[in-house]
Amino acid sequence: MKRIKVLRVKAHCYPEIVRIPLGLDSLQKEVGGPIQAVYPWDDPVALICNEEGKLDIDAVEHYNRVLATELGVPYDIVVGTFLIVGLTEDDFGSLSPELQEKYEKLFHNPEEFSVRTDAYGKMCLDVHPCKPEDGAK
Repeated sequence: MKRIKVLRVKAHCYPEIVRIPLGLDSLQKEVGGPIQAVYPWDDPVALICNEEGKLDIDAVEHYNRVLATELGVPYDIVVGTFLIVGLTEDDFGSLSPELQEKYEKLFHNPEEFSVRTDAYGKMCLDVHPCKPEDGAK
């Protein structure tokens, strides 16, 4: 079976380059359930995550990384382990060395999330970089 080189990003951990078998079962195993592929960047890459990750009532414990615009404005949160994979003409594929480096840098610092209520009773989500002594692996 063909294997592809991808970037795996687990919550509270530094990203890692791993080789996985190409196929639906392998992708589902990596993200812990049914997959969803999103394409938030212009590069030939996909972000593959668990499509049901945000449905978990305790999802905040599994919040992983913030997705932000080029200006740094957050627009989404990825929940659970996710993969950054390359794209071929008709399938997922290995990341090039340049894209491995680019996305490892983008997601290098683990993030911690906490929920609080502000003075007006609105729920707020705070995001903090995780330091190695805070539990990053």
